[in-house]
Amino acid sequence: MKTSSRRKRLTSQDLYSLTDEELLLLKFKDLPISLRNTDVSERVKKLYEELKERGLRFKPHTWLSDEWFCADGIPGIAIPFYLAHPRLIRLEQKMMFEAEGMGERECMRILRHEAGHAIDNAYVLHGRKLWQHHFGLFRAPYPKFYRPKPASRRYVVHLNNWYAQAHPAEDFAETFAVWLTPGSRWKQSYESWPAISKLEYVDAIMAEIGKLPPTVQNRSKRYPLYGLNKTLTRHYQERQGHYHKLKADLYTTDLQKLFSSDAKFTNRITAASFIRGVRKEIRTAVAYWANTHQYTVDQVLEGMTERSKQLKLRLTRSERDTKQELTILVTAATMDVIHSGRNRVAL
Repeated sequence: MKTSSRRKRLTSQDLYSLTDEELLLLKFKDLPISLRNTDVSERVKKLYEELKERGLRFKPHTWLSDEWFCADGIPGIAIPFYLAHPRLIRLEQKMMFEAEGMGERECMRILRHEAGHAIDNAYVLHGRKLWQHHFGLFRAPYPKFYRPKPASRRYVVHLNNWYAQAHPAEDFAETFAVWLTPGSRWKQSYESWPAISKLEYVDAIMAEIGKLPPTVQNRSKRYPLYGLNKTLTRHYQERQGHYHKLKADLYTTDLQKLFSSDAKFTNRITAASFIRGVRKEIRTAVAYWANTHQYTVDQVLEGMTERSKQLKLRLTRSERDTKQELTILVTAATMDVIHSGRNRVAL
């Protein structure tokens, strides 16, 4: 009697019964998921409706991959794997503290941004002189990090981290996304901004190409899920490595002002324990206020926790006051990460 050495093929339902450790051992190509009948597939349909309402016949094709992206020369959108299954969303939240695009509002914002890249590829808009006049050179090297200017009005504001400032291609994609967003009232919102000229250019060029067939008919898929051999463990190790981890000793002076190692506070809760207790609440709040990823804030909090432990610091005042001061300190440290040029280009 023959026996097969091949493992049982997983089903979508099987994912619910796997532990996080078991999920992390899986390879992308072995995940039993697809875009069909998912929330994100409905949002793609909504994107198509928005494009049609704007007079555009273009519809970017979509596929599952390891993250959000639109590859050069391909007028399509890669969608992160976790959005195709609730169990994978929970894993993403555990590993990265959030799942980008999980909610409909955020998902549509990202889809509109990626649609900007896709339509640029479809009609090779970046090759036009006026495109280059407004946005810059498409072939300019992507910076490993960029230093945004939050007060600048030369760029629209759409995704986190003032992403339009990262590169000319991102500037166009962000401008397109603002133009496409229903009810954005961009003419009024950006009336006094220099960025209005970019929006007016997008408005004009979309009217020109709206009914034309795409110049590039490439329907290929870059890094589709079924072709990715790496495990989820390796994926998350790489993702987490994309965020700059600050050195703990940078916080010494500020932490010593907020907490104390004086023997008279021996009976008070340790600073490290306190920070761990409020970590999630502060991480969420600061990420929202600083308009950045939660993982970036968490690295600041981790550094402060470790340094507080090394310095044997303890609370000196009420927990309420301490939490308020700590939130301010974490916000300032996070903004330092952003303004020091340590924002990584991600999408």
